[in-house]
Amino acid sequence: MIDFYFWPTPNTFKVAIFLEESELDYTFQIVDLRQQAQFGSQFLKISPNNKIPAIVDHAPEDQGLPLKLFESAAILEYLADKTGRFTATTARQKAEIRQWLHWQMSGIGAAGGRLYQLSSQTNREQMMPAIEVLIEELTRLYRVIDKRLADRPYVAGEDYTIADIALYPWIKCHEHLQQELEDYPHLKRWFGTLSARPAIRRTYAQAHQLTQLATKKTGSIPVTTKKVKNH
Repeated sequence: MIDFYFWPTPNTFKVAIFLEESELDYTFQIVDLRQQAQFGSQFLKISPNNKIPAIVDHAPEDQGLPLKLFESAAILEYLADKTGRFTATTARQKAEIRQWLHWQMSGIGAAGGRLYQLSSQTNREQMMPAIEVLIEELTRLYRVIDKRLADRPYVAGEDYTIADIALYPWIKCHEHLQQELEDYPHLKRWFGTLSARPAIRRTYAQAHQLTQLATKKTGSIPVTTKKVKNH
């Protein structure tokens, strides 16, 4: 069983998608960022950088103590190695997957996250020069991935991998990033293919239900738990 520390953000959705796709048994631990639950002492023992997502694997491969892990890319790589799913068998293929995984982290993820932050500031007008720079960079990055997908069905080639899983949540929020998928035909085709996957549809439906549940709670309970038994 895996404890999955979750709040609906693009980076956290990456792990949610993998867990649902791989049919692992896991438990949602909902960390309510509105209540600053990420700064709680118990959560900091799991994620010392006070960021989500994070996991605790109670059945690690070495059969040792529960394994605590944070950072979405590290979690995806760990789970891919653990399950043998959505990865590759050769060093060359794995390198191809991982370079695009880390491209997403340092590119669209970094610029998109910063754009979210600046756009939510009360002094947004003063932030406009920086916001415009970020939008230009995101446009460039969207063009890069659109070109990449022109001659292959998935980011790393012929197979659906963690490179696709990592990218999807940041394309799903394209409107917030001031991007129109009509401008990127190959990316739009890829996005439609992934959006039709049953596991991805389940992931977002579950997240919506759990967020509603957390919203209805009163008091200062920061974590909601829900077990997911996959078959």
